[in-house]
Amino acid sequence: MFWIYFCDEIKSKVILILFFSVLYELLFLDSPLARKIYIIVFIFTLYMAIFKNFSNKLNRIKQLSFKLEKEIQDLTEKNLQDIFNLQLVKSEFALNDLRIDSLAYDNENNSFVIIEYKRDKNFSVIDQGYAYLSLMLNNKADFILEYNENCDKNLKRGNIDWSQSRVLFVSPAFSKYQQQAINFKDLPIELWEISKYENDLIQFSRLKSHKNSESIKKISKSNNVVSDVTKEVKVYTEEDHLNNCSEEIKSLYGELKTQILSIDDNIELIPKKKYIAFKAERNFIDILPQKNKIKFWLNLTKGQLKDIDSITRDVSNVGHWGNGDYEISFSNSNELPILLSLIKQSYEKNKR
Repeated sequence: MFWIYFCDEIKSKVILILFFSVLYELLFLDSPLARKIYIIVFIFTLYMAIFKNFSNKLNRIKQLSFKLEKEIQDLTEKNLQDIFNLQLVKSEFALNDLRIDSLAYDNENNSFVIIEYKRDKNFSVIDQGYAYLSLMLNNKADFILEYNENCDKNLKRGNIDWSQSRVLFVSPAFSKYQQQAINFKDLPIELWEISKYENDLIQFSRLKSHKNSESIKKISKSNNVVSDVTKEVKVYTEEDHLNNCSEEIKSLYGELKTQILSIDDNIELIPKKKYIAFKAERNFIDILPQKNKIKFWLNLTKGQLKDIDSITRDVSNVGHWGNGDYEISFSNSNELPILLSLIKQSYEKNKR
């Protein structure tokens, strides 16, 4: 069992680092609220440590550093399916004077994913990310060929949803400027921090943009590469799925969403092209809000769900968008208690 605990000891060097870091921010942050938030977050992060519990005796787990970028790449590629639910296509894929560290394929979204590993902070996530996406969109045949030469099945151009292409940057740390650069609600670029601790512990954490961030389209007009990519690549939001819904259905979706997220604080909401996914270890429910009803799929194979009231539809032999063999449609909030009991079954099966 692991604990997050606050340290009582603060060495003089740490105090100096804190003092000068905060002083620097005070000089460059205009907002008093921003200054306060920064100081609180900085101190909280500095004091936080991880311990392991041995019979109520807490032993500190030290954080270690990665010596080489290649170490991060090898570790990620060997565990790509478990970490990101992606299939490795090619390591060190070179094309048109650019080299992609890891080329992967997302079987859920039928799209390619480019992964880059960094140990330094001296690069632009926007410039590099869109350069890689532009490379992909202008050389689709080469990417398909690379997949077909390295993977078990063959892809055809029509099998791939290029609009769901994305870039992942994996690094031990990102600068505040890099973190601020991804504050767009529809950016097809993700930042993932990787941390290494003693006892062979590894942690991957995604840095997310603010919910109320503006669209990347606002700056695409001044950047031809960004503009061209934005025309073809789209990051979907909840609003995209709710735009054509009645007010009643929007409200019903809000109730359903609140109850699902209350199951576990670690549940992640991920809007996709065809549905809104709720994910634990894997997607456990995929929701499609429609004009006058809500349709969803539970990610369970036929026979795994205890549906006493027989309210689900068997879609094991029917084409459908979401994951799993069970489909449900409803339009009344009175049905939520029964539905939530079914959703929890799917959550329990997919959380590990």
